[in-house]
Amino acid sequence: MSDSSSDQTLGFSTRALHAGQDPDPTTGAVVTPIYQTSTYKQDGIGGFRGGYEYSRSANPTRTALETGFAALEGGERGFAFASGLAAEDTVLRALLSPGDHVVVPSDAYGGTYRLFNKVLKHWGVEHSIAAIADNDAVRAAIQPGRTRVVWVETPTNPMLGIADITALAEITHEAGALLVVDNTFASPYLQQPLALGADIVLHSTTKYCGGHSDVVGGAVVVAHGVTVPWFDGESASDRVAFHQNSMGAVAGPFDSWVVQRGLKTLAIRMERHCDNAEKIVEFLQGHDGVTAVHYPGLPDHPGHEVASRQMKRFGGMVAFRVKGGEDVAVKVCAETQIWTLGESLGGVESLIEHPGRMTHASVAGTELEVPSDLIRLSVGIEDVEDLIADLKQALDRLT
Repeated sequence: MSDSSSDQTLGFSTRALHAGQDPDPTTGAVVTPIYQTSTYKQDGIGGFRGGYEYSRSANPTRTALETGFAALEGGERGFAFASGLAAEDTVLRALLSPGDHVVVPSDAYGGTYRLFNKVLKHWGVEHSIAAIADNDAVRAAIQPGRTRVVWVETPTNPMLGIADITALAEITHEAGALLVVDNTFASPYLQQPLALGADIVLHSTTKYCGGHSDVVGGAVVVAHGVTVPWFDGESASDRVAFHQNSMGAVAGPFDSWVVQRGLKTLAIRMERHCDNAEKIVEFLQGHDGVTAVHYPGLPDHPGHEVASRQMKRFGGMVAFRVKGGEDVAVKVCAETQIWTLGESLGGVESLIEHPGRMTHASVAGTELEVPSDLIRLSVGIEDVEDLIADLKQALDRLT
């Protein structure tokens, strides 16, 4: 990669198209090759060509993606994983030890909470739950000397809550902890957590970064110069790199290539996602069967002012509640024709789901339980008039 391609003065799309993606030196191919190999010929014992020894440790296709992610998020080093949860687990194992404590959002992705509550808890890592939009609540949840990480989603999944990244970074750093931000809902295009004071940012690249519902992956970017005081001031990047290699849940060459291809069109896709979402929100606000609409772009959203400061636009995710409760919400999800009933989000096609029974079923009965009448939309890039008409027929029929 040429140094100039990751220059932060260059525009987002320029970096997305060029960072880590110099033409192939052998053939001149302008697209990064898929190095579908497990191992590499050594020029004598320890004589690695370009530093490549074994593809769990490093692979040129993955390196290109990781370099690109670091450039897009403005970080020191990027890492690509086999899934978003693999990225989360690796970061947490790199930063924590048994007996440590983490602050977790009261509105978080169900899989993330399951990782804390069902996996890390048995490893001896404890957590407290706090309303991530309430800075005082986060401060109160921190346990001095024990809290190592404050975990943030913004916007949150599925209620579209907004956390003030800059304020939380100050609170976290005052406590000697690190701020980790899940940037999946916003994508690197709409939000830059590291520039706002976060220490580590991560993504499920399955979502907007891949963008076409054809890959599962995760990514982590560490800010410049971040150290881990409770591990003798070791570099956070070095610790994540060590655990990535040791735990092995890395992105394969083809999946890395697919995500890298998705990043090239991220900017133009996100603009269309946002355009469509805004019109969907306007329609939902005017429908008698809808009792509440959650979208940070609305002036009356409690996080609107913060989102306006730290996001380029307000994203393609929308949540709303309906009259008639859970039964009606479930039926609306089943009645759409263009909106696909399915989990995940961030693809070019529009998805509809019932979080209480689908993506957030694992938090039922906990403090993170979501309203039973809630419907979550991942607004795609179809013609928005068709999306609205499809929602309208489903809502009119059932509400």
